Amino acid sequence: RKPVVLQGLELGTCTTKWTVDYLSQAEGSKEVKIHVSAVPQMDFLSKNFVYRTLPFDVFVQRAAEVKHKEYFLSEDEKYYLRSVGEDARKDIADIRKEFPVLAEDVQIPEYFEKERFFSSVFRISSAGLQLWTHYDVMDNFLIQVRGKKRVVLYSPRDAPYLYLSGTKSEVLDVDNPDLEKYPLFVKAKRYQCFLEAGDVLFIPALWFHNVISEEFGVALNVFWKHLPAESYDKSDTYGNKDPTAASRAIQILDRALKTLEELPEEYRDFYARRMVLRIQEKAYRNDYG
Repeated sequence: RKPVVLQGLELGTCTTKWTVDYLSQAEGSKEVKIHVSAVPQMDFLSKNFVYRTLPFDVFVQRAAEVKHKEYFLSEDEKYYLRSVGEDARKDIADIRKEFPVLAEDVQIPEYFEKERFFSSVFRISSAGLQLWTHYDVMDNFLIQVRGKKRVVLYSPRDAPYLYLSGTKSEVLDVDNPDLEKYPLFVKAKRYQCFLEAGDVLFIPALWFHNVISEEFGVALNVFWKHLPAESYDKSDTYGNKDPTAASRAIQILDRALKTLEELPEEYRDFYARRMVLRIQEKAYRNDYG
């Protein structure tokens, strides 16, 4: 249940074929919805980016550029494609359906049973683009096909130090964090790796990760269900909704905290601390590595 970089796997012809020109020609001018950001650090909480639509071939050419003659926000804006299903609200991302020509070039490593497959998310990033720190609820492979990525990871156990809002961390700059605003962040143990073309990073469910594309990058993210299928929210098309039991538990906790508000502050503080101790006693693991 720890991240690992796998090297030397057979990934198909994608590692040699997927040049900018080949990508552009293979899937032509079909329209894709992309993130466009004027700054390198994208923030999903403040939404410091805009969604735009471009023909795929135009998008690939722009994402590979450093300066743009044509642009939406600025001449050095960054682009990011995270493929989605045909209807993003209902359909799960699958490269075989959205990009069938490119899918022929990929051989997904068979480290999980086929019926546990959930999604295959095609990703393209401009050089320098940094994605926010977040966790996913399913195990996944990040298959780096082209370009170099730096990935910083944090253990699920360090969640108390990451200033979470839902599945995402408020700490955008993990290299130079604002420690006045986020003093506990120094307690989070940082793991880091660099992915070259052809490398595959296994990211276990609940491990936080922050990704920088150091070069124009093309990758495929493959998610599968590590837990029994009924554990997951059936309406989840992105693979990032908490398991249904966890969601129910959080709702119950919220109701309990609301009930505590009926008490005076001194009593509320005391019983809240008792609740924390009870959670630690009943639910915390003692054998974490």
